Amino acid sequence: QVQPVESGGGLVQAGGSLRLACVASGRTFSSYGMGWFRQFPGEERKFVAMSWAGGRTYYADSVKGRFTISRDNAKNTVYLQMNSLKPEDTAVYYCAAAYTGAPGTTINDYRYWGQGTQVTVSS
Repeated sequence: QVQPVESGGGLVQAGGSLRLACVASGRTFSSYGMGWFRQFPGEERKFVAMSWAGGRTYYADSVKGRFTISRDNAKNTVYLQMNSLKPEDTAVYYCAAAYTGAPGTTINDYRYWGQGTQVTVSS
């Protein structure tokens, strides 16, 4: 079983940066596709970025060019570097481990979820 735990959220001004980290326990971390999702109040979780086990990465159009996902398999950790943050990026951010090494972008592709970390961007 894999248990993701996020960290790194907080309050930042518009235009600033934050780096989220997600440590996922389990000896087979390198075989999991890992994703980041975010949830706005009253809405479902939405895809932000993902890293396939083989290293390919994908991004939602709304964050492309501003966010970067990376992973360190030796540390069982996936990161989300968020630059040029906007107030509309304010959300709870969730890390998730997928059922496979090459997941899709829907929440149903992911099996294990972290507890979430709040990111607030002030204008």
